Amino acid sequence: QVQLVESGGGLVQAGGSLRLSCAASGRTFSSYDRGWFRQAPGKEREFVAAISGTAGATYYTDSVKGRFTISRDNAKNTVYLQMNSLKPEDTAVYYCAARPRIGSSYYLDGTYNYWGQGTQVTVSS
Repeated sequence: QVQLVESGGGLVQAGGSLRLSCAASGRTFSSYDRGWFRQAPGKEREFVAAISGTAGATYYTDSVKGRFTISRDNAKNTVYLQMNSLKPEDTAVYYCAARPRIGSSYYLDGTYNYWGQGTQVTVSS
């Protein structure tokens, strides 16, 4: 049974940092695209970052470029999201996702097959 489990969320002051982890189990995800999405109260889920399978190319939404870094450790079947210089507008539930490598449209949540349960990130001003 495939399972994605996020961890690392919490409450932090503006300007602070958090590191989210997403551990996968049930199969090997080394060739899979991995993504992070977030959903704030009253808003639709939005793309945050993705890392491609195999090549490890990274993609970010404009609002987090230069502040967030996505990375992966294939030996641990885990993907990370390092979040620095956090802002109150980053407050949301963060979800990790995975899909067989497609090579495009990383921002489309409908293309991902597997999802975690989400972890809350709250940034106070």
